[in-house]
Amino acid sequence: MSLLKSSARLSLLTLASRLLGLVREMTKAAYLGTTSLADAFGIGFMLPNLFRRLFAENSISVAFIPTFRAYLDEADTPEGKQRAEEFASAMYTCVLFLTALVVLGGIFAAPYVAPLFLSPTQAEARQETVFLTRIMFPYLFVISLAAFFQGILNTLKIFSPSGFTPVLFNILVIGCTVFLTPALENPARAMAVGVLAGGTAQALFQLPYVLRATKDTINVRNLRFANLAAAFENEGVKRVFMLIGPTVAGMAAYQLNDLVSTALAGRTGVGIVSSLQYSLRLQELILGIFAVSIGTVLLPDFAGLAHRGEWDAFTEMLQKAIRVIALITIPVTFFSLLMGENIIVLVYKSREFTAQSVALTREVFSWHIAGLFFIAVNRIIAPAFYACGDTRSPTLAGIAGFGVNILLALILSRFMKGGGIALALSIAALANTAALLYYLFRSKTIGVPAVIQSLWASAVTYTALSAIAAAPVFLIKGRLFALFAGHNRLVSQGIPLALGALIFAALGVFLLAVTRDPLLRDLRSALKKSNTE
Repeated sequence: MSLLKSSARLSLLTLASRLLGLVREMTKAAYLGTTSLADAFGIGFMLPNLFRRLFAENSISVAFIPTFRAYLDEADTPEGKQRAEEFASAMYTCVLFLTALVVLGGIFAAPYVAPLFLSPTQAEARQETVFLTRIMFPYLFVISLAAFFQGILNTLKIFSPSGFTPVLFNILVIGCTVFLTPALENPARAMAVGVLAGGTAQALFQLPYVLRATKDTINVRNLRFANLAAAFENEGVKRVFMLIGPTVAGMAAYQLNDLVSTALAGRTGVGIVSSLQYSLRLQELILGIFAVSIGTVLLPDFAGLAHRGEWDAFTEMLQKAIRVIALITIPVTFFSLLMGENIIVLVYKSREFTAQSVALTREVFSWHIAGLFFIAVNRIIAPAFYACGDTRSPTLAGIAGFGVNILLALILSRFMKGGGIALALSIAALANTAALLYYLFRSKTIGVPAVIQSLWASAVTYTALSAIAAAPVFLIKGRLFALFAGHNRLVSQGIPLALGALIFAALGVFLLAVTRDPLLRDLRSALKKSNTE
């Protein structure tokens, strides 16, 4: 029951963080639009954020937590407690030293690296990108310290403080943008100050919880900057680095997608970088609410079935998960393609986010959302490999997807600009799915033919049903929006969108009932069982 409560609380905090992340992007849209300043901020934040995703997040989940847990399990004796404290101090030292080194390197290299992401004709934007990069690179230092504190808390099964810190980060970025813009030269600098303040707050907020949580295990107050040579020679630190190594390659391939895509976008034209980021934020909101949550929930069940060798049940669960994700993402794709421009106007259009910004983001969003189903399926299939102890296959599939993305982005961006980069990412997601299925097919335990049949049957069925449900909405769309024209955008866009979504959903449920969809039947059975109990 305690685990369920923690999971539910963390899920709510994650949802709040995603929504506030969207509000943060709305604030950015209002103050920066798709101007060269927006591109400069996006590039300046991307560079330290890339290192955070590559090392800080990865090292905590894959390496630090299991290693620290092993030390804590032996900390019931004075010698064991001393070893645990020595490991914590050594890890603390390594985190501070390595991130400080990278931050100093990033600040020094900014004039040479940042301009690579913009065309030579954008001299002023290049100069501003260097300035913003230098402001935000120290964010890597404080967020790495925050990740270290998160690792300690999560090892002790305390999740809420770390789950709340992204909420705090978004609030501070939004607040600094609104209140500091009048005092600084431009809104991008105010937002950059917010990034640094938000990262600092993430570390400081967790510190009291860390001190309180460790009072009965190890004394974190004894954490000190240890001898550097001794810190790197610590057996626990060596184990952490050994565990990180194999996963960095797979993560690097994923992060390089962002890096290369941003470089291509920056050289394609003003506003392309920021329009891609606005579009991805909408897509990530959908993925965060549905695909990531389903994948996270399934992983323990997959692991248990794999451990017991119940492969028929494993295959059945994977089939059902794919069908569920198809039922969610394919209708969302159709509705987003139909109402994409209206969604973008509702969410983003204000002040600096002009009609031109809407058009740029609309083109990109159409191609991004086309790959939603395959991106979501990848988030479902990958846990099946992890449950079987296979991290190599998803990594290789990710590298294959990276190769397809970069090759197509190089070609398509020349004549489709931002839309070509977004289309390349969607096709790469399809290639990633194909690679995952290929590696799954090599498995001698999972019923792969049944999984593939379920995937394509679900895709074809829900595509046909979504197209039928979308047709009437398409026909009445113009009249629906005309009824509320002339009001503020919350009314003129929000109400017609809500009504269109209700009509689309009602038609979809009706079609599922007519075709006797098994998922709808399962849902009815579950509801009847719940009512009788």
